[in-house]
Formats: sequence, structure tokens, C-alpha cells
Amino acid sequence: MILDLKKVFLNENESLSVHEEMNFPDMHENFREPVSADITVRNRAGVAEFEADVGLDYFCECDRCLEPLKKHFVFQFSHILIAEAREDESDDYIQAPDYKLDTVSLLRDDILLELPSKFLCKESCKGLCPKCGKNLNEGECSCQKHEPDPRLAVLRQLLSE
Repeated sequence: MILDLKKVFLNENESLSVHEEMNFPDMHENFREPVSADITVRNRAGVAEFEADVGLDYFCECDRCLEPLKKHFVFQFSHILIAEAREDESDDYIQAPDYKLDTVSLLRDDILLELPSKFLCKESCKGLCPKCGKNLNEGECSCQKHEPDPRLAVLRQLLSE
């Protein structure tokens, strides 16, 4: 959604609040349900402040056992908005050219930066057996647990003689 913020930028103490249900079609595998965002933009002392409360369900697989997961996240984001960038401005500000802001791309980037790098079904997940691929959370497999180092096979032969 593109927000027209001209009224907010030009009038002190002006605010705009919207509720948005967003879809991320390029990431439909992980975001199967719409992402809910309550967005408020306020002009305080001539500075436009963007705040968003975001709730989402993220679908993925456990990084250890590959079981499907659905994780619920709630995030809060805030940014300072500027109408146009000046040379002395830092990257701490979000530019809203022509007083317009694309909230979908801004929040998508915020969400992706905030998501954890590892997803586990539970902290004690045992993962998969590296030999047979059995999910070790469901029980032990019949694979030999201790496999000797193959580089020492020649020494083992000498000891067995």
C-alpha cells in the first residue's frame, strides 16, 4: 500500500493511522497468510515518525529435523521519515519521495531483518540420523552410533592380527 503523507509532513501534530493486511507474493511459501500491520505516522515538532505493530504467521521447516513449522511473531518497528534526502543525511532515515511511502516493501524488509536465522521445532530437537535419515525425535534408529575413523583402519588391521 502506498501511503500519501503530504498532510502529515506539512502539518505539525497531524497523524495518520491505518490497518493493513499485506501479502508478500514473492515469498508465498513462508507467508501463506496475510501479514497484519497497524501503522501510525505522526508529525511531532516537524519530524514524521513511522510506527508499525506487525503480527504474522511464518511457515517453514525445522532446521534440524525438517518437520513443518508455523511460528507466530509480533514485531514493532519505528522509523524517522524524510521527504527528500540531503547530502548530510545518514541512512537512519527513510525517504518518502513526493510524500509517498510504500509500506509493503518497507515492512517486508523490516520483517526479514528481524526473523531469526534458525528455526527449531523445539530447543531439544535431535534432528535426523546422518546415515539413515530417521527423525531422532521419534525414536532411535538402528545405525551404529560409533563409527571408527576410516583413516585408522590400517592400524586396526595390525592390532587384529
